[in-house]
Amino acid sequence: MKIGITGGQGFIGQWTIDELLNRGHEVIILDHKQRNPYRDDPRVDYLWGDVRDDVIMLELAAHVDGIIHLAAVLGTQETIGDPRPAAITNITGGLNFLHALHRYDLPGVYICVGNHWMNNPYSITKTTVERFVHMYRTEHHTAVNQVRAVNAYGPRQQAAPPYGAGKVRKITPAFICRALNGDPIEVYGDGQQISDMVYIADLANTLSDALEHAANGNTHEHVLECGPRQHHTVLQIAELVRDTAAHITGHTVPITHLPMRPGEIPGDTVTANPDTLTRAGIPEPATTVEDGITRTVNWYHEHRDHWHPPHNV
Repeated sequence: MKIGITGGQGFIGQWTIDELLNRGHEVIILDHKQRNPYRDDPRVDYLWGDVRDDVIMLELAAHVDGIIHLAAVLGTQETIGDPRPAAITNITGGLNFLHALHRYDLPGVYICVGNHWMNNPYSITKTTVERFVHMYRTEHHTAVNQVRAVNAYGPRQQAAPPYGAGKVRKITPAFICRALNGDPIEVYGDGQQISDMVYIADLANTLSDALEHAANGNTHEHVLECGPRQHHTVLQIAELVRDTAAHITGHTVPITHLPMRPGEIPGDTVTANPDTLTRAGIPEPATTVEDGITRTVNWYHEHRDHWHPPHNV
């Protein structure tokens, strides 16, 4: 199959492309960034454009056998001040994706947000499109599977300042870069909130499986929830990162606490139910958080050029 990936230059997108290529598929990336990291791979084509543009989305659909829609404006506290970019990109882009599938009778996969009930622009806009997916499936019989991913983490995820140029602060690179650099790990709130994480290779497998299922006529009414069975608090993740990094650096950094970010709820629980995958005949995530964190910390240690420490240790 030739599969379109919106937002293919992002963290999840690149891992999903790698998995699709490993399965023998070809890929067309639709992204608004003009840099193509796969320009030397003949199996990957690149279409420069924005998912807000319905014409470019139709152009993508005209040249592929299915689409995985990953492009979005991310962030919790980053979108609270001005929700309009998230609303315009996420809702309009989602509708353009669904319209293109319907127009060309293609299978597709939509990635859903884990904390879908929270009142921040990212969660609100992503969940709005979930409802449109159900409408398209009911009214137009569009073959779409939905994958709800909890926090994806792993090698190559971009850190936010001062450790990298990422626009959104993600929990794992934030913790790991600080620990490896000898800085205190910063945890929002008391850290007792549960925010489960899925190793990126497992999520890429689930997204690829979901697209192949849709292409074979296997669409699932329920959302496919990709996350671990064993739950961890944010503080437990911070402690795991701290201890793993200490084996490398030889010193243990402290853990400090910051006020909760706007748009998040103290003590809340973000988890996934892997039974939704097994009911659909899709393997549940295989990587434990202990193994995944160890792999990820080691990768950041070996690739310090990826995250630009503000000072040396």
